[in-house]
Amino acid sequence: MMDDELNHKLKYIRLKGLLSNWDRWLDVAQKGNYSHTRLLKKVVEEEYKIKKENSRKMRLQRAKIPEMLVMETFPFRRQPKLSKKKVLAVYDAFDYISKHQNVIWIGPTGTGKTGLATAFLIQAIEQGYNGRFILFPELVETLYKSVADHSEAKVLKTFASYDALLIDEIGYIEVEPVQVGLFFTLMHKRHKRKTTLLTSNLGFQQWTSFLKNDQLTAALIDRLTENSRVINMKQCVSLRSKLEPT
Repeated sequence: MMDDELNHKLKYIRLKGLLSNWDRWLDVAQKGNYSHTRLLKKVVEEEYKIKKENSRKMRLQRAKIPEMLVMETFPFRRQPKLSKKKVLAVYDAFDYISKHQNVIWIGPTGTGKTGLATAFLIQAIEQGYNGRFILFPELVETLYKSVADHSEAKVLKTFASYDALLIDEIGYIEVEPVQVGLFFTLMHKRHKRKTTLLTSNLGFQQWTSFLKNDQLTAALIDRLTENSRVINMKQCVSLRSKLEPT
């Protein structure tokens, strides 16, 4: 039986797996099927797996993903004009993170851009990277509000630090000049350092319609596309009529 002092120590050093399975490990040790070294390795391996799984769950929770959409459930058969081979080649290679490449989905509303981008974000998180999902309107509003309380440096640092940042629905709202500047600054900080996943219902040539700054828009697009994979979904059909996730 475990005494109170040992119970306290295991809780303090957060060895919850060992704490929960103490009696089981004692039983294993008493049966004598493991050497001391092998038994200790077995305990450490199990504790490692528990810690790693808890860390994965925490990263997913912190990413604030609204719907857990994975690649295996994407309805490629419903999008015959989308190159499944191209999408899976980028996804399966999984080198966009190590190369700090952006992946950009361009196409009409409801064609599955968010679903694919979310699948990429989840993949990065499952592989041990940290990430975040955020709608473009929410992002620029958060950046804008940070100016009022002089926390823009902290907010920019936070969003610049994510290994994979998914910015969804770029182009749905017009933004103020200050917001454009802050968004450009964020993308500049992430340029060639981190991976940004973006979805937009507008082609790049239309971005000036909501950014309202030709010079900054051109510079922004230049940075985003310099080291990126662009997946064109302009010819794809809407999936929403069939009530499937997008």
